[in-house]
Amino acid sequence: MVDTVGEPTVQLLHRLQRNTATRTGLVVGYFESGALQTMIECGVAAVLRRGEADQDRLVHLVRAMANGEGVLPGDLLGKLLDHVSSLQRTVLDPRGLTLSTLTAREAEMIRLVSEGCDTAEIAQKTSYSERTVKNVLHEVATRLELRNRAHAVGYAMRHGLI
Repeated sequence: MVDTVGEPTVQLLHRLQRNTATRTGLVVGYFESGALQTMIECGVAAVLRRGEADQDRLVHLVRAMANGEGVLPGDLLGKLLDHVSSLQRTVLDPRGLTLSTLTAREAEMIRLVSEGCDTAEIAQKTSYSERTVKNVLHEVATRLELRNRAHAVGYAMRHGLI
């Protein structure tokens, strides 16, 4: 429990972060500008405002951390999502990068597989060679440890990638 996420707290969080078996939750009195990013960079898994830290919420925080889950107040989660969205638009998109586990090309090819297209049709629609299509789909399956194209489509759909 801390009043603010100042330098002493950040130093402690960095020391805790070195122990990969440690999951850190933080009860904070006041959030300064930039505190959310600092907490995330320091590996904090759960955050609760001191004013909201009743017995039930503390128990929820501890249980969530024990289950490998994260906890953030709704407004902080919204700020985090806005920040990630902004990074995607301003930094990653112009460079052709994504936070997704699939590139735009991979997602397009798996989407075409989901529509029933075979290798030749995917090649024709994407202007890649059949060999490139096969290589791209094979690389995705290998990287994500998927068994076949149907498994890749299911994975992409379950994770909202297509």
